[in-house]
Amino acid sequence: MHLFFLSDYWVLGNLNRKMIYSIVSNLYNQFDLNFRNLRNPGHCFWLIGCFIFIAVNNFLGILPYIFTASSHLVFSMTLALVSWTRYYLIRLIFSFTKFIRHLVPLGTPVLLLPLIVLIELVRGLIRPITLSVRLVANIIAGHLLLTLLSSPLSGLGWGVGLIGLVGLVILLFLESAVAIIQGYVFSLLSSLYLAESNRRNF
Repeated sequence: MHLFFLSDYWVLGNLNRKMIYSIVSNLYNQFDLNFRNLRNPGHCFWLIGCFIFIAVNNFLGILPYIFTASSHLVFSMTLALVSWTRYYLIRLIFSFTKFIRHLVPLGTPVLLLPLIVLIELVRGLIRPITLSVRLVANIIAGHLLLTLLSSPLSGLGWGVGLIGLVGLVILLFLESAVAIIQGYVFSLLSSLYLAESNRRNF
């Protein structure tokens, strides 16, 4: 690991290290846009860690004979609940009265107040479920498609089998892109939820 990441051993600099630094700095700048004027800064590093963790698990799942942890609801629900607990606890501890008032839009009729509060509470409570189900559904769909397309290839002729193999390679590249995109979407949505709950003027 030292030879791979540290620049002390390299004369011209490690290309892999530069690439990793570029990815992390771009992610930090992207998440930092959502966290300006916040009471408790420092969430960017947690979200970058989530992105790397999810992307690496997704990539490992593409390899044969490796268990795909991110395709199971326990994995994604744990990450989603940690993020959800963080922003809900911030709201409840630092601004409980504003949190309750924020559930009701201005100009709402008095008769609709209980219904609006209930709808907004349910919307906030299902956020970890939507985060985790989105991640699991996309990963499972890609793996199922790869499995369904690769199963009949062995019984086909050379010509059709070669076309199917080319299609599988293209699908494998698309699945690699999905592995990165899903980690990014999970982290970006978590950053938006954290930013909403952590604004100073909230």
